[in-house]
Order: sequence, then structure tokens, then C-alpha cells
Amino acid sequence: MSWKTRHRSFYYQGADEPDDIRLDPGSTALLVIDIQNTYLEPKPDDAENARWQPFFDRMNATVVPNTAKLIEDARLRGVEVIFARIACLKPDGRDRSLSQKKPGFNYLLLPKDRQDSFIVEALQPRDDEVTVLKTTDSALTGTNLRLVLHNMGIRDVVVAGIFTDQCVSSTVRSLADESFGVVVVEDACAAATDQLHEAELSIINMIYCHVVQAQELRTMWSVAR
Repeated sequence: MSWKTRHRSFYYQGADEPDDIRLDPGSTALLVIDIQNTYLEPKPDDAENARWQPFFDRMNATVVPNTAKLIEDARLRGVEVIFARIACLKPDGRDRSLSQKKPGFNYLLLPKDRQDSFIVEALQPRDDEVTVLKTTDSALTGTNLRLVLHNMGIRDVVVAGIFTDQCVSSTVRSLADESFGVVVVEDACAAATDQLHEAELSIINMIYCHVVQAQELRTMWSVAR
């Protein structure tokens, strides 16, 4: 089964297959969302570590290696590589959006200069690559990313990162509303559980983006390498 027929929700069960995707390296950006140290750090107790172990396994074995390959390939093709990370400007987090101040998992106090807010070592941005700091789920809503993309002539955005059902989904929807073409690389993304990951891919696929695998993306560039 190819990307054209996978992850079909109720709405698209009988829809025609989409056209082939052709990505121009000069007008495409790779956006890496929130793959930060804090999300790969051990939990405070054994029970929580056990509960999150499948996520840690997916991140270390699949998402981080695949994203590293996407970044390397994008750089070789001349594709803009852009990073988004959750990071507040004030040490006490007063500048955070309400969603990041609520108690529970979404409570995020990550000052921008603290190590746990940094992108993981395996995916470090280069000096000339854009990194936007956000205190919102969407990488567009709380940053100047839409302006940056428009100024650089970007029309299509390839998305990798976490969490599929939260910041990735919010960003994808915002990009679609701004009329960017969006491709989500499913094996370079993760949610807390595979069930949440798969459910969200079905929700956003075909209306807000096209969901593909990393190996399929390699065939979609208009210029071979």
C-alpha cells in the first residue's frame, strides 16, 4: 500500500488517489518540530519510565535516525532546513500561551537557554539554519515562521517531529490554512503512543497534508540526486 491509499479516514474512503507529489528543492523547506532534550530524558520514577518506554524506543530507533537522514538529504539538495522548539523567553514562563501553563503533561517551562530545551545532539542546526522559538503548539501561530517562509519563496513544507497529535498536527493545520503544500513523514514523527500517532495521521491526511514514509519522500523530489 502506498502513501496514496494509506491513512484514509472515513471522509476519504472512496476518494480518488491524489496526484503524484513533485517537490522543488528551491521552494521546499524541511521543518523539524520539537525534537528536544527534555522529551528524551528519563522520567522521575520507574512506573512512568515503563509507561513511556515505547515512545523512547521509537524516538531512538526510528524518529531521530530518520530525521537525521532527512536533514542530511535536504542539505545536500539545497532544501532549507528549519527547526522549531518550545522555549520561553522569560525564566518564569510568563510569555507562554495558556496551553503551556495548564497543569499536566502540557505544562512546559523551558527557558530558551536551558539545556533541556535544546534540539537533541544528533539533529543540531547549522549556524545558517533558522530556528524559531515557540510558546504555542503551532510553529506558525506564535512565531514569524510564516513570514520567513514567504520571504524565502517556500511553497511546500516537509514536516518531521513530535508530538504527532499535538504540535505536529497544529503546525500542519496552520500551514495548510496558509496554503502551503504539506508533506508529513510518518516514520520521522511520534506521539506518546502508536495508537495516538496512527489516529492523528488518519485525521490530518489528505485534507491538511499528505502522509508519506521517508523512503517515499526520496522519490518526490523534482531533481534527482
